[in-house]
Amino acid sequence: MFPRRMKFILWFTCFVFIFCEWLVYYLVIFQCSWPELSPEDKQNNPEPLNVMLLSDPHLLGTQDGHWFDKLRREWQMERAFQTAATILQPEVVFVLGDLFDEGMKCNDEEFDDYVNRFRKMFRHSEDVHLHVTIGNHDIGFHDIASSNEKNYQRFSKAFNIPDVGLFQIKGNVFVTVNSIGLEGDNCTMCESSVNAIKQVANKLHCNDRNQRSLRRNLIKELAKKEECELPFDAPLPILVQHFPLYRKSESKCSGIDAPPPEEMKKENRPKWEVVSEEATSLLLKSFMPRLVLSGHTHHGCYVIHEDGTPELTIPSFSWRNRNNPSFIMAVITPKKFLLSKCFIPQENTVIAIYVFSAIVLVIASASVLKAYLKSLQRKLLRMLQERPSKPTQRYY
Repeated sequence: MFPRRMKFILWFTCFVFIFCEWLVYYLVIFQCSWPELSPEDKQNNPEPLNVMLLSDPHLLGTQDGHWFDKLRREWQMERAFQTAATILQPEVVFVLGDLFDEGMKCNDEEFDDYVNRFRKMFRHSEDVHLHVTIGNHDIGFHDIASSNEKNYQRFSKAFNIPDVGLFQIKGNVFVTVNSIGLEGDNCTMCESSVNAIKQVANKLHCNDRNQRSLRRNLIKELAKKEECELPFDAPLPILVQHFPLYRKSESKCSGIDAPPPEEMKKENRPKWEVVSEEATSLLLKSFMPRLVLSGHTHHGCYVIHEDGTPELTIPSFSWRNRNNPSFIMAVITPKKFLLSKCFIPQENTVIAIYVFSAIVLVIASASVLKAYLKSLQRKLLRMLQERPSKPTQRYY
């Protein structure tokens, strides 16, 4: 009986650990699925692109995070990402900035360790495209990033990030922007970002200029026809960056991962929680995006800007920033996009399982200990009973 109960405790402990650290991720993420295009959309669109988007993983550094906190959070994010990649098999992954928590103040050795840990956690097959954008914790807010350009240069070099990226996948156009460089002053990084925005905007509108020339039907205009980088039927781009576009507050956000009521009441500070109104106007006029994807706030939010442009702000992927992290599953075609949110296991659920299991183990251990003590008591009694009695000595 005693060995059998000990085996139960051992097997129960192993099962709880494996369930909480591996199986629970499969159980939860298996319930997520890609949004479905309607039969009509499937006929009228080419093969859709499956995109996974997450934000603000905030890998901890050597100064602000406890070693167990770092171990716990990074294991959670690694298991969540690897499980999602296995089950859902995205074709493209975007990480929307703040990859690192102390990227703006770590030395080169610590930065290299950051990069290696990130690549290990978010490893993927060769046929998956992974793109990252720059966040304020990666290189610092503008005041730090502009005065210490080394942070920006080493991050851009490590992940091969241009000031403004333009690329096309399955007919869909994406633009990535360094939103830290949208301060609007004359710092080197900001000037470079603004110039890159103008260059990318020029490429995006190349076909429009040629079309206007054709409508004029002038020989001189036809002779000036440009060679465009994007095809004539390229759709409007999807803008991806760390900071959200300007919005006065978070009051229009809703859902279970929206900001708490006290944060919704606060006005957003331009260049701190959101980019400025001037930078927002520049981006919308330059790119005319059909969708904007952002992070930074650690909360979820979906808003429609005054010009009709939708923006989805993606919550943090880390337990350190919220109890219910999630990522976005986007099915994108040149004419349409569908968005779905997939929540990963909640931290308090995993903790509750461990606490409940610990109570069960304490009760089981107490039962084993009680049984052991009873067994020991019986053995002692038998030993006393079997012990030969000493003969009584008589004196005459």
